[in-house]
Amino acid sequence: MRRLTALSLVFLSWMGVAAAAPVNGIAMHGAPALPADFSHLPYADPAARKGGRIAYGVVGTFDSLNPFNLKSIRTTARGVWDNIFGNMIYETLMVRSSDEPFTLYGLLAESVETDDDRSFIQFNLNPKARWSDGVPVTPEDVMFSFEVLRDKGRTPFNNRLKPVEKMEKVGEHSVRFTFNSQADREFPLILAVSTPILPKHAIDAKTFDQSTLQVPVGSGPYRIQSVSPGQKIVYRRNLDYWGKDIPTKIGFDNYDEISIEYFLQENTLFEAFKKGVIDIYLEGNPTHWARGYNFPAVTDGNVIKDVFKPKLPTGMLGFVFNLRRQTFQNAEVREALVRAFDFEWANRNLFDGAYTRTESYWQNSDLSSLGHPADAAELALLGAAKDRIPQDILAGKSTIVPSDGSGADRKVLRDVVDILKRGGYTIRNGRMTNASGRPLAFEIMTQNADQEKVAIAYQRTLRMIGVEVGIRTVDDAQYQSRSGSFDYDVIMKSYPSSLSPGIEQVGRWGSDSRDRPGSFNFAGLGDPDVDRIIQAMLAARSREEFTTAVRAYDRLLMAGHYVVPLYHIPDQWIARWKHIVHPDVVPLYGYQLPTWWDARVQ
Repeated sequence: MRRLTALSLVFLSWMGVAAAAPVNGIAMHGAPALPADFSHLPYADPAARKGGRIAYGVVGTFDSLNPFNLKSIRTTARGVWDNIFGNMIYETLMVRSSDEPFTLYGLLAESVETDDDRSFIQFNLNPKARWSDGVPVTPEDVMFSFEVLRDKGRTPFNNRLKPVEKMEKVGEHSVRFTFNSQADREFPLILAVSTPILPKHAIDAKTFDQSTLQVPVGSGPYRIQSVSPGQKIVYRRNLDYWGKDIPTKIGFDNYDEISIEYFLQENTLFEAFKKGVIDIYLEGNPTHWARGYNFPAVTDGNVIKDVFKPKLPTGMLGFVFNLRRQTFQNAEVREALVRAFDFEWANRNLFDGAYTRTESYWQNSDLSSLGHPADAAELALLGAAKDRIPQDILAGKSTIVPSDGSGADRKVLRDVVDILKRGGYTIRNGRMTNASGRPLAFEIMTQNADQEKVAIAYQRTLRMIGVEVGIRTVDDAQYQSRSGSFDYDVIMKSYPSSLSPGIEQVGRWGSDSRDRPGSFNFAGLGDPDVDRIIQAMLAARSREEFTTAVRAYDRLLMAGHYVVPLYHIPDQWIARWKHIVHPDVVPLYGYQLPTWWDARVQ
């Protein structure tokens, strides 16, 4: 069969032809940017040196090498399945390009076939694909993976077959998924890039839901060399890796050895970096970035501070209200608490003025509602839900009133008290109480000292108007346990945003995930309008329809006041020892650690 490019598929679809020829790339909207005969991804350097080593460091612990079951959701060794360090052991059918909003190219599957409605997708496996023990990767492995994850896996892996009407082997090397009415246009891409393919011959399905330190068999570029439970894991490059010469792997997986060491505290990790025990340090603290790098290795030029500028939306970091608690079911109470956070004071006194206030889940991108008034198409999509959205938000205007930075802006606090009064609360004897005398009080659960100091600043402001806020900082194990079971009043969480939001939004804000343990619906939201707009986002066929849906969604989330928006920095910061180098090209999504290499290699 003659191979068609993705652009040919788009043309055939425009002509009304239900094309199903094999292609090596598929995009959520439009056509892939790279031609069928591309040699490597544009942000990977084909001349990158192979060999050497890198040492990563993380805070935490681990007791399992299976990242796909509920028991190991937060305690799996990094690198086995990892969107930062790379998927070293397990791979997916296709790989996402970090230089396009949502486009996939071949990995285990060398090509795919689908129709214009995406009513099915067929993955044609690369005949060269092998497991690390030399056994070929087969269609049976693909089907086994989806079945064992359905039966024994954690969310979201256990839900991947719900939109699938039929899964079948086609020929010697292919698997076809035919979809039911639950599938949307994004779902075929999710199957391709977000589900690990597992070796049927090397996994016991009966015990797959248990934590394990048994060294796994994978198809990825590395093997596990050694494991020190809770302390360190070392990977060794597989010189017989089947995929080292395919286009999506050229310039990747360059080190012979990768070690990941675990530390109990961030300070200890940074001290290890200063001594050269760890090769790179991912920085997220602006004060530390400005003041913490005055040690000799920086002065001598042996440690380099890199600033990367991705072209991504900001995402949302904030205090999340748990709507499962009665206190936060009143939208006016939530609005008042949002307005009460004194960003200007916190930014000046805690962060040297480094941050910008976040006012949209997709700020700094064309998907944001901020700066984009709702047009006729968006208003039509919102329907009656537009009546729940304040006019300023519909007009794309900023709705967060800045304070004077004094830490006690009377005008802002007066507005907060007025909104709380509409929500049923007034100040009596110095305490904010409702009509029955119940005080407005809640606890913020924090994970570390950085979160705690922001919570203290928030607590300080709220106490001025009689709102009692407790702060409880817990260890990592308790934090993960309580956040997974929604056992908190308020929690600080980050919602990263991409240029292609999709099914992950169901897990964050959809009604189906509200009461599912381990889901990312930390706010406990169950709203039919939000569900409807998410579905419109998933069903969009053009970039214009998609942008309309995301902006409407952004307005609904901002109008609901489910999160106290905090702040963001548009840059990515990494400090590295100078022998670790990276390609010159920075893709849309920012730095990509699996493309870096050790310059000491000759």
